[in-house]
Amino acid sequence: MVRQTVESRLEGKIRCDACPVMCYIADGRAGACDRYANEGGELVRLDPFTVLEAAKEDGRVVPFLDGDAGDWDGDILRSERPIITAIGAGTTYPDYKPAPFIVAQDHDGVDMVTVVTEGIFSYCGAKVKIDTDRFLGPEAAPVRVDGEPIGHVMTAEYGSQMLSLGGVHHLTGGSKKEGRVTCDALLRLCNREAVTLTIDGGAEVVLQAGQPPVVNGVEEHLMRVGCGSATIGMFAKQWHGLVDEVVVVDDHITGVLSEHQAGKLLDVPPTGIKILGHKSTPGRYFRVAEPGTGWGGTNIEDPLTILGPWRDPARAGLRLLMVSTTGEQWGYYELDENRVPVKAELPAALKQSVERIAENCEPSVASVLFMGGAGGSLRAGVTENPVRLTRSVRQAVTKVTCGGAECYVWPGGGITFMADVMDMPANAFGYVPTPALVAPIEFTLRLSDYAALGGHMGQVRRVEEIADQIERRIPRAK
Repeated sequence: MVRQTVESRLEGKIRCDACPVMCYIADGRAGACDRYANEGGELVRLDPFTVLEAAKEDGRVVPFLDGDAGDWDGDILRSERPIITAIGAGTTYPDYKPAPFIVAQDHDGVDMVTVVTEGIFSYCGAKVKIDTDRFLGPEAAPVRVDGEPIGHVMTAEYGSQMLSLGGVHHLTGGSKKEGRVTCDALLRLCNREAVTLTIDGGAEVVLQAGQPPVVNGVEEHLMRVGCGSATIGMFAKQWHGLVDEVVVVDDHITGVLSEHQAGKLLDVPPTGIKILGHKSTPGRYFRVAEPGTGWGGTNIEDPLTILGPWRDPARAGLRLLMVSTTGEQWGYYELDENRVPVKAELPAALKQSVERIAENCEPSVASVLFMGGAGGSLRAGVTENPVRLTRSVRQAVTKVTCGGAECYVWPGGGITFMADVMDMPANAFGYVPTPALVAPIEFTLRLSDYAALGGHMGQVRRVEEIADQIERRIPRAK
């Protein structure tokens, strides 16, 4: 896509003004961002300008200017209509320019407008959800790439570990190398590429959006069905009568069938078991071991290490099942005459229950959510009075999308949003070596509302006028 020729020239080079770096680019070469190039003295945008087009049930793509869309149902985005994304659109730098594309479409008599910009986000990052019970690192521990800190470990959620990566302090507040490495890692993660991370005091993790995480060289497969206590409650009836005692090993809450309320209601008698941990409520134990990559997210490989000496009424022949929260690790034991557990072959009836635990576990994946704040300069590309755009988003008059993906807009001031990178087309993100990430952002609203908030009405173009500038059309399912 050709941009206007930049007048500033130096020894046959042209100067790009698409970001603060202001590269001088020789003919036939690209700038530092690999997004703009000099083609015969013209500044050319290399990434294709992209729209998303809905696919019909028979797989056919809805034409870009399809007039047969039916009555409007109040959906601002009109999911059966093409979504004009900001991917490949360009930026507003030096920040006083209107957005590159402000496009109006008629929706059965309702005029809508979509304002698209590739925002330069110094204030951005990624929130990463990793479905695993494996210990990745202490809370607040630095996360590194190539030895440079790019974020930190957040809380452990239900069956997942959370990371916060990027942010302005890593992009611009540290060394040049830290900023460059952070920007590169964010770019690859948001473009759904694999990145290898190390966590201080923890694991090495390979992350790729939509793919299973790899922890210390081992690919994860299952997300736990629940904590140890929840697993007892879910499967107590299936164990009843087949085994005398069940222990579900979990780093957070280890469950014990005979002591648990589920066991009590099923009249499971006491077994004399002793758990080496901190007892919470009946049948629920904390801190039975240290966090790790073993059973149930603990550091143990032999589950018997969390048991103390058996007490009365323990007896020879008592049957014990120990299992992890994913069903991937299990052991079946019977007490000998000295009340010592001896490993035995798992009965077929119990094997079915262990397999049922694994069956109820969801696949382990890594999820990457881009998070950015739409600042003053970006909003100025939409309206000459930026606060009006913020208020319009707050009032749900304006819909925010990122590369066509639905966004969650945080409450409070500003326009701080998150979007799942798996909902965007491939290679939706770019970068500038300031360093900062370049991300697509779209604002959609009624044309009349756009005029009311002081939009750049002189820059509005009808959808028919830009049809020949669209270089990539991507079908998307309804």
